[in-house]
Amino acid sequence: MIFIADISGERLDAFLARTCEGMTRSATQRLLEDGCVTRNGKPGKKNDKLNIGDEISVEIPEAKPVDIIAKDIPLEIVYEDEDVLVINKPKGLVVHPAAGHEDDTLVNGLLHSHAGKLSGINGELRPGIVHRIDKDTSGLLAVAKNDLAHTVLASQLKDHSMARTYEAIVCGNVKNDTGTVDAPIGRHPTDRKKMCVTERNGRNAVTHYEVIARYRGYTHIRCRLETGRTHQIRVHMAHIGHPILGDTVYGRKKPELGQDSQCLHAGILCFAHPRDGHPVVVMADLPEYFKKVLEKLERMS
Repeated sequence: MIFIADISGERLDAFLARTCEGMTRSATQRLLEDGCVTRNGKPGKKNDKLNIGDEISVEIPEAKPVDIIAKDIPLEIVYEDEDVLVINKPKGLVVHPAAGHEDDTLVNGLLHSHAGKLSGINGELRPGIVHRIDKDTSGLLAVAKNDLAHTVLASQLKDHSMARTYEAIVCGNVKNDTGTVDAPIGRHPTDRKKMCVTERNGRNAVTHYEVIARYRGYTHIRCRLETGRTHQIRVHMAHIGHPILGDTVYGRKKPELGQDSQCLHAGILCFAHPRDGHPVVVMADLPEYFKKVLEKLERMS
């Protein structure tokens, strides 16, 4: 892959993390350490400062055997072909291994059902994972089965042509029927586990929303992501005074209506197929937990 630097003074690892949206910062640093990145034909270093017009070449190595335990975890596959599969992830399932979740993740399940059939671009711990959704968010997640699919889908994430639509229940009465939150998101200055709206080191973030139904004290909304920052919908809705029901991190600290995690569901995923460009539209019905909350709100109103 060839990229051209567009900002003078930016670090090489930061440029790669920004440009290759399917990769994490740590993944790009591993590529640099392994000599897979050149700058104007010479080996690149992570702290190299770029000049506008610098040519950055990235060579993706063959995927290494993954040292993760394959585990028979039931996965609801709602779409699959030779290049891509889309999973309807349940609330509570972590996407990839991390501290405290080494062998009970979606990736462990994928390695059981699709061993040797996943892309390797995102590193050994995240085979096939192009984007992710939070542990307690339910819904659709695209997985790449080869590096071509991964590269193309990551590019669609970057240029916002992959459309991701969510439904959420938020606290309070959202005044306008439609709206847009355009506010940069970055790491919280004092709590490193949280994100926040911030101009300092914040990255562009845009969320469009529309009201589906209003209830006493709550609103059912649909959100469309224009960008894909960590916790974006949760942060943006809290920022405008309407945190997601059950989100005790960004919203009200005590569970409400029996919900101690966010009522947020990724229900529609649209993308151009990486092989031939034909449109793929995948939909997932609201899960039972979400439907039960709506039924409870109907009775209260």
